[in-house]
Amino acid sequence: MYGYNGKILRINLKDRTIKTEKLDLEMAKKFIGGRGLGTKILSDEIDPSIDALSSENKIVITSGPLTGTPTPTGGRYMVITKSPLSGTIASSNSGGFWGAELKAAGYDLIIIEEKADKPVYLEIKDEKVAIKDASHLWGKYVGQTTDLLQEEHGDKAKVLTIGPGGENLSFMASIMNEKDRAAGRSGVGAVMGSKNLKAIVVRGTGKVAVSDPEKLKVIFKDSIKKLKAHGVTGEGLPAYGTAVLVNIINESGMFPTNNFQSSYFDKAEEISGESLSEKYLVRKEACYRCPIVCGRYCKTDEVEGGGPEYETIWAFGATCGVSDLKAIIKANYWCNQMGIDTITAGATIAAAMELYQKGYIKESELDGVSLEFGNADAMTEWVKRMALREGLGDKMADGSYRLADMYGAPELSMTAKKLEMPAYDPRGVQGQGLNYATSNRGGCHVRGYMISPEVLGSPEKLDRFSLEGKAIWTKIFQDLTAVIDSLGLCLFTSFALGAEDYAKLYNAVAGTDHTAESLLQAGERIWNLEKMFNLAAGIDSSQDTLPKRLLEEPIPEGPSKGWVHKLDELLPEYYKERGWSKGGIPTGEKLKELGL
Repeated sequence: MYGYNGKILRINLKDRTIKTEKLDLEMAKKFIGGRGLGTKILSDEIDPSIDALSSENKIVITSGPLTGTPTPTGGRYMVITKSPLSGTIASSNSGGFWGAELKAAGYDLIIIEEKADKPVYLEIKDEKVAIKDASHLWGKYVGQTTDLLQEEHGDKAKVLTIGPGGENLSFMASIMNEKDRAAGRSGVGAVMGSKNLKAIVVRGTGKVAVSDPEKLKVIFKDSIKKLKAHGVTGEGLPAYGTAVLVNIINESGMFPTNNFQSSYFDKAEEISGESLSEKYLVRKEACYRCPIVCGRYCKTDEVEGGGPEYETIWAFGATCGVSDLKAIIKANYWCNQMGIDTITAGATIAAAMELYQKGYIKESELDGVSLEFGNADAMTEWVKRMALREGLGDKMADGSYRLADMYGAPELSMTAKKLEMPAYDPRGVQGQGLNYATSNRGGCHVRGYMISPEVLGSPEKLDRFSLEGKAIWTKIFQDLTAVIDSLGLCLFTSFALGAEDYAKLYNAVAGTDHTAESLLQAGERIWNLEKMFNLAAGIDSSQDTLPKRLLEEPIPEGPSKGWVHKLDELLPEYYKERGWSKGGIPTGEKLKELGL
């Protein structure tokens, strides 16, 4: 099989059975792989209404048909499960090398069922698969776990693991690989922790068969040329990593500050990608077969490691009122070690700071640790306390929505579907706000990155304040992103490549005959399947909304001053473009058209 190994690894942790099953290739191609295939399998195998942390939930870890092949950025994998944070479908994406290693071991995906009676980890070495005792690893940080497993299994083995955050069932827990790469959002690490599964070690020695190697070489060269020629993938990201966006977004007046109370941070330059490179950068790092090389490895006198990314710099910077880049690097380091999502962690601390500012959280609850905006040392301490569920950190561990709701002020949680929104104030960028509201996993920027056309001008420049055309653009970006996630490629390639390029890559690898249009329809199929999962989970379209502050309170200062988000005008048009009912439900006609 070209692009696919044709094998599923099914692990039942309760009865400790390991089965290899044949992949239904027709179903795989209908949903491409990665995010799409994982969503199909999860939808078929669990009741969406179950408790996400119950033994009935399953974890599907899946590669794409281009993962592990000679395609640019072909190293991504997805974790698909039901989210404990939002209750929606969770499909978290990670890079690095682990996904390619899984393909090299001969498997397209892993299905993890039930719960082990004690901590375990999985060992996968080509055909050899075993469930092993992890009692010596439980309680250890991500870095410690990775080092111990590589000492046992060799430096070439790739390690995926959870940290204390996942073990303690924090709803913001991530799954980490290669220490610093994260399937970060939606609480997927808590689901892994609920199953007493600490890690998965993979070593593969095989190769993924490609349908037309010579044709792929030509397309590969053309893709690399486009990526190198584009201003974002050829200049901005290689030079300063994702943090190149700090000054760009702040100067547009849409850099959320003090928990979205403002959208302009007057100390943004101090935490910018330029400052990061000048003061703390040790080296640049790339994921598997990546020509962009956006990763940063940074070092201070206290910590060193991968990151921080743009979203992380914002989450522990502007939205917490912190301008100390050294403290942000430290907070990022501890998120990676503890295995918690940097966006939800920082945004939850920011919400707690506003709850304290407005008198909801009392001084007596703080145990001597400040919750004032701008306190860098305290911010880092709260990261640890959330992961370990210590004191007030126990209340914070499940995200800002539950925290704010506990104090009777849910409106102070800057979330959509209980998932914290990242570093773009939707009041200043209307299409991105529509994407937040309609995203199938909640407040997520990478389900339809409208910043690309609205701010960066790719593939064309749109007026970020205008409503015209935003519904159809948002739909296209959401469908295309579903394709990219399913193929096993990095979303950053979409700055320079379009649907036609992805179709050519997929066809050369898998021997398919996709056009740009048919590939986008596959993306639409995946999006609608996710929507149907959410509806069955009780997440109806009344949750396609934004926090009250963003709909009613104009931005108080800066280049986007005076704007609110006009969701009520955009949402009906979006549903119409999707071919859904006025209530935001996929129609029978639409589902039939998509083969669902």
